[in-house]
Amino acid sequence: MKKFIEGSWAMADAAKMCRPQVVAAYPITPQTHIVEHLAEFVANGELKAESVNVESEHSAASAVLGAQIAGVRTFTCTSSQGLLLMGEVVFCIAGMRLPVMMICANRAISAPINIWNDQQDSISLRDAGWIQVYAENNQEAVDLVIAGYKIGENAKIMLPIMVCVDGFILTHGMETVDMPDQELVDKFLPPYDPPYKLDVNNPISFGLLGDPTVYLENRYALHKTLEEVLTLLPKVGAEYKQLTGRDSVKLVEEYKTADADTILVAMGSVCGSIKDVIDMERQKGNKVGLLKIVCYRPFPKEAIKKVLDKAQYIGIVDKDISLGAEGALYTEIKALADSNKKVSGFVAGLGGRDITVKSIQTIIESTKKEVNRCKFIDLKQELLWDEFKVA
Repeated sequence: MKKFIEGSWAMADAAKMCRPQVVAAYPITPQTHIVEHLAEFVANGELKAESVNVESEHSAASAVLGAQIAGVRTFTCTSSQGLLLMGEVVFCIAGMRLPVMMICANRAISAPINIWNDQQDSISLRDAGWIQVYAENNQEAVDLVIAGYKIGENAKIMLPIMVCVDGFILTHGMETVDMPDQELVDKFLPPYDPPYKLDVNNPISFGLLGDPTVYLENRYALHKTLEEVLTLLPKVGAEYKQLTGRDSVKLVEEYKTADADTILVAMGSVCGSIKDVIDMERQKGNKVGLLKIVCYRPFPKEAIKKVLDKAQYIGIVDKDISLGAEGALYTEIKALADSNKKVSGFVAGLGGRDITVKSIQTIIESTKKEVNRCKFIDLKQELLWDEFKVA
């Protein structure tokens, strides 16, 4: 059924159709509408679940960790400082192999305090052991939530998944979204039946001490399992496409890359704007394409390299910055590219700064000039250095 709906409500509807039995989240802008809507579903009986009111994001993560260990499907969501406050438990959830579903409404990190969008929060926890996927639009967000449960709950995977959506741009944006019927979701996603859980008749323990004789092997197993997601995710995506007709669950997406001499690489909602500019550039005869990264963790190296081998110039757009180094995506793409490729990185949109048509055109032009360099786009020269440096 197609609905003209706010992104947060669409995501909450998608989560509801997956039938989580415990929902725990602490409200934080711009995620609040998601958890509000789910609490409403629970209150009016549309979702048979426990909605746990907690005092912080750390508690929210702890609540879903405990519920997942008890053997039930869970859901949580957060943003920005909330995700960082969860950080300790986020690592524990992955280490205990618990397939928690989280929506991260991407938002800038303080200080200075900022409630607008960039991807610094989820990028900062990219090494926690979670599957990370990034949605371009609200339709993709809905599809990735539903498919994400099936990927994470696979008995050979059993890992948490973070569906990352650009705050306000998607969470508060109104779009027409094709919401699947409950019957279809039930057909696609079976009831949660974990291979291990707390059970008095079959007692086991979670999160025990891992001393130096076992810890290395534990992390190796987690790493190898994440690599297996690179094979599983496209299979689940193909199954989802067969049911819905939508090809939104995949590792990467190509847009007009077949004959492109210049390929931009990006994640999230900015990809929609980049596609529009590519269409404009194509009308001028400029052969530009886009490689959209959907699955960021595990990192699909082979799929990315296969696409980038087609281009001479590669420009990576990061809505994050590894301070003192460069954009996180740029670092990883640069390491994959052949030495004969010209690879440039561009940090843009931090703190909600608009990435305009002009911004993207500048990135395209600069990609053919800059070589192995990361630069900030759209800086206000009058505010630079002297205004913010330490005296």
